[in-house]
Amino acid sequence: MRSMRFVVPFLAAALLPFGATASAQTTPGGAEVTQATPAPPVVGTWRLVSYEVEVQATGETFPPMGDHPSGYTIFAPEGRVWFVLTGEGREAGESEREKARLLETVIAYTGRYRIEGDTWITAVDVAWNPAWVGTEQRREFKLEGDRLQVLTPWRVMPNWADKGETRSIITFERATETP
Repeated sequence: MRSMRFVVPFLAAALLPFGATASAQTTPGGAEVTQATPAPPVVGTWRLVSYEVEVQATGETFPPMGDHPSGYTIFAPEGRVWFVLTGEGREAGESEREKARLLETVIAYTGRYRIEGDTWITAVDVAWNPAWVGTEQRREFKLEGDRLQVLTPWRVMPNWADKGETRSIITFERATETP
């Protein structure tokens, strides 16, 4: 009987449809009941469509990584997100300087995420920029069908500090890749 206490929740979690999670609860009689909890609607793989930066003072937008950057974000039902974005036209660097400059055209991080209303918060545990490790990155998002628009908070970015407060506007579409 004791082993069933571990097997039943495990089997229930394994048999859940993609995009759902399981939670075990104990009834007053001591029996464990596993219930499916719907996953957030962002769960899945999203392909980058565009990345723009908006200037708060003027409303001007510009593509900091070119007109056709590439990237993905993946929200796992278990609560982890992976985010990678690369600039248009990246080529392998030959010299140390060229290799170092490649860091200017990539953003990559992962961590546990949670959804609070229309905000996604990532507790970053791995990142291309070590300064992000141990931080919480907050992103507003709008989900319309298979489109996910992500907005960073307004802030002064070192790459274009002369423009004042800016925010990133990142648009994804749900990936529909087939093997």
